[in-house]
Amino acid sequence: MLFSIFGRNKLGDPVVKIVAPMSGRVVDLAEVPDKVFSAKMVGDGVAIEPSEGLVVSPFDGLVKQVFPTGHALVMESKEGLSLLIHIGIETVNLKGEGFKVLVSEGQAVKVGTPLVEFEMELIKDKGFPLVSPFVIPEMDLVDKIKSSGLKEVKKGQDVLIEVFLKRKDEHK
Repeated sequence: MLFSIFGRNKLGDPVVKIVAPMSGRVVDLAEVPDKVFSAKMVGDGVAIEPSEGLVVSPFDGLVKQVFPTGHALVMESKEGLSLLIHIGIETVNLKGEGFKVLVSEGQAVKVGTPLVEFEMELIKDKGFPLVSPFVIPEMDLVDKIKSSGLKEVKKGQDVLIEVFLKRKDEHK
C-alpha cells in the first residue's frame, strides 16, 4: 500500500488528494483552449468540462484569494499547496456577470464546501468556453502529480489527482 491513513507516502512525503471541485468530464490541460493553461505557463494540473454550475472545495484548507470578478480563486491545502481554480476561459471579461462567490478570503473550508455558483448558459451564450482549469502554480513544491484516470467526476466525491509534495529539504 502506497498511502497511509495520514496522507503520506512510504517515504513520509506529504500527498495532497485533490477531489473534483466540479462535476463533469475530465479534460487534459493540453486540450484547454488557452495557451497560458495548455502550455502550463501558470502551473500543471487538469481541467473539467462542467456539467453543472457549482464549484466546491477540493480539499480541507483555506480560501487564499478570491478574484474580484468571481471567475477564479486560489485555495490552499493544510499541507501548504496552492491550487488555482479558474472557471471557464477568458471569463474575466464577464466582469463578474454570472458568478456568485459563496466564500471569503481567509475562510477555512472542508472538502465539498460550496465556493462559487456560476451560470453555465450565460457564459456559453456570451461565447466563452466552460472548460475549467485547476492548476498548481508552485510546481517547485511538487515531486509528481498522479491522475486518478477517471473520465467523469462528481464534485466533492471523486479524487481528481494526487499531488506528491517534495520533502521540505528538496524545495528549490
